[in-house]
Amino acid sequence: MSDARQASDDIRFMGRAIALAKGRMGQTWPNPAVGCVIVRDGEVVSEAATASGGRPHAEEQAVPAAGEKARGATAYVTMEPCGARSSGRTSCSHFLMDAGVGRVVVAAVDPSPFASGRGVERLRKAGLEVETGLLASEAAVLYEGYLHRVETGRPMVRVSDDGAGFDARFAASAKADLTTELKRLGEAGYTRVWVSPGELADALEAQGLLTS
Repeated sequence: MSDARQASDDIRFMGRAIALAKGRMGQTWPNPAVGCVIVRDGEVVSEAATASGGRPHAEEQAVPAAGEKARGATAYVTMEPCGARSSGRTSCSHFLMDAGVGRVVVAAVDPSPFASGRGVERLRKAGLEVETGLLASEAAVLYEGYLHRVETGRPMVRVSDDGAGFDARFAASAKADLTTELKRLGEAGYTRVWVSPGELADALEAQGLLTS
């Protein structure tokens, strides 16, 4: 396959993985929505996105669904496969390695302590070809709230009319300690919450807690 054809296919299949993940936004907390598409010989052999409630992860659904066709295939994943699991269960990187996947293309690197480059490192040490950063800007919307929580301990807050794609609505008194209230939500695993236009939104904005 020519380099140009490969690059075109990579963009197309990663675009599909991103679309799958976007369709799950607001349904997967406390985990981010991730899409995984497994391709062999230019054909999609399986695909999945993070399930409701955050489990199973995308890879642990897509890999078994691919069966033997996963061997030598390319996996397109919107976020770095985890190198370890907080639950102690088999990590997504191990699912890919054990299935014999030959190449993994990743959009965004996961900053959490259960990934933070460890997933990519384990895959490479196992002999898999790994590429990162493909369509990273397109995938950014999937993880902006997750990254915000990792960095601040709080979910990202935005004004919305209907809350589509958000984890939950933020309901609090505009006079409350809003930073503390948001940190409680962050500890519970929320990454993106929404508020309606009005007094609460104005108070959040005044305290620098509202994302435009």
